[in-house]
Amino acid sequence: MKETTLRARLRQRLQEPGLVVAPGVFDMVSLRLADSFGFDALYMTGYGTVASHMGLPDAGLATYSDMVGRVTAMAGMAKTPLIADADTGYGGLLNMRHTIRGYEAAGAAAIQLEDQEFPKKCGHTPGRRVIAMEDMVRKIKVAVDARTDPNFLIIARTDARTTLGLDEALHRAEAYARAGADILFVESPESEEEMRQIGRSFDVPLLANMVERGRTPVLSRAELESIGYKLAIFPVTALLAGVHAMQRVYQEFQAQGSSSQGATELYDFADLTKLMGFEDVWEFEKRYAEPN
Repeated sequence: MKETTLRARLRQRLQEPGLVVAPGVFDMVSLRLADSFGFDALYMTGYGTVASHMGLPDAGLATYSDMVGRVTAMAGMAKTPLIADADTGYGGLLNMRHTIRGYEAAGAAAIQLEDQEFPKKCGHTPGRRVIAMEDMVRKIKVAVDARTDPNFLIIARTDARTTLGLDEALHRAEAYARAGADILFVESPESEEEMRQIGRSFDVPLLANMVERGRTPVLSRAELESIGYKLAIFPVTALLAGVHAMQRVYQEFQAQGSSSQGATELYDFADLTKLMGFEDVWEFEKRYAEPN
C-alpha cells in the first residue's frame, strides 16, 4: 500500500544524516504545490488547517471528525509522507486509541500528540495548561499499542515549557520517550541556548517548530543540525505568505476596482491549471469523447 511505503520511507530518512524539512500544508492547493517539490515530509498544520477549513482559531474547536477528514484528503493525494497534527487525541484513552486507528487508516505517516489540557491552544499563544505527566504517559502507551503499522510514527509534544519551565518540559519529554514515542517535540523553547539544552538531553529524534515571530528563534538548517534536531516543521510560513499576498490583492481591488494595474506578483494561471490536474481531465475527455 502507498501509505505503508511512505511511512517506511520517512522512518528510514530519519535514521540518515541531515535535517528533515517538513513545510506546512493547510489545504489541498498548498498540499498539491508542496507535494511537487520532493520534500522528505509534509506537515499538516493544525493551526492552518483549522483556519483554512473552518475559519476558526486553533483553540480546541476542531473535532476528530473535522481533522481526520482533512488527513484522509491530504494523505490520499500526497506522494510525500504526511505528518498530521492530532492535538490532544480528542479526549481520553479510548479516544486516543480511536484517533490513532483513524489517522493511520487515513494514510498519515506520523501523528503529533500533545500534553495540553482540553481544549488545547496554539503552542505559540498564551494561557496553555498541561495535564499530569502520568496521564500523558498513559496516552502515549495507548497510542503505541493502538497502531498496526510499526512505521506509523508517534510524535509526543510537551507544552510544559511556557508555564512550568524548561526542566519540567525535559523531564516530561524523557518520560514520553520511555513510554514509546518515536519523536520528541519540546514546544516553544525561548532561546537558542534552550534549544541547545534540548539537543543535548536526548538520543531520540527531536522536532523543532519554526514559527516566524513566535516564541522560538527561527534558525538555519545548519544551526538546527548542529544543535541536534532531526526534523523541522514550518507550519505557517506558506500560510503567512499567502495571506499577505491576498491582503495586497484585496487592497488593490478596493483602491482601483480592477486587477489591471495590480502590483502583486501572481502565480501563472496556466501553471495553476496544470497543478490542479486539468491536463488529466483533458486527456480523459479526449480518450473517451463521444464520436461526432
